[in-house]
Amino acid sequence: MKLRAIIFDMDGTLFQTNSILELALEDAFKRLRDQQLWNSATPIEKYREIMGVPLPQVWETLLPLHSQEVRAATDAYFLERLIENINNGKGALYPHTQAVLAELKNRNFAIFIASNGLPAYLKAIVEYYELDKWVTETFSIAQIHSLNKADLVRAVIQKYEIASGAVVGDRLSDIQAASRNGFLSVGCNFDFAKLEELSEADIVIDDLRDLPAIFTKSIK
Repeated sequence: MKLRAIIFDMDGTLFQTNSILELALEDAFKRLRDQQLWNSATPIEKYREIMGVPLPQVWETLLPLHSQEVRAATDAYFLERLIENINNGKGALYPHTQAVLAELKNRNFAIFIASNGLPAYLKAIVEYYELDKWVTETFSIAQIHSLNKADLVRAVIQKYEIASGAVVGDRLSDIQAASRNGFLSVGCNFDFAKLEELSEADIVIDDLRDLPAIFTKSIK
């Protein structure tokens, strides 16, 4: 039997990252201010503009004049705060996420996550919300030297010998990862999505509950 798969992004697709993002980012920049390494407001809006890129690129953008050591320390602290917020129940999945994953699995779709998030962060989300009931494996961009989402999706496809499927995500990198691997691209018009990026997707949704019907028709 040929494997049919749905590969989901995590942030802004399954997990409402904004529910914990500002808390963790504020903590990270307060720490920098306490260390006299930052003397202005936390650049939340700037982060929102680049939401979805790998974390090394985040700190290059938000801390362009700081050393690599400062960026690495900030990254580690930020990750620590994100995970603590998840484990304290301050995060949230998008509405109907678990029900939709259950229905897709019942329809014999293999489900994967391919995310720009780091492994420990993704592990915290998967464990807290028990997503491994439905998700076969979660892949992090940290596993790919190029830090390219299309390469990450290709790694999933190759490991599991997937014959057909879709990539579901909210950013252009997800859409391009689908097209470059011959998969259907589904854009999620959620918190961090940009209309000019979603315009390149094969299908755009406003609700995860649209997915089972779409995939039943579109993926054979």
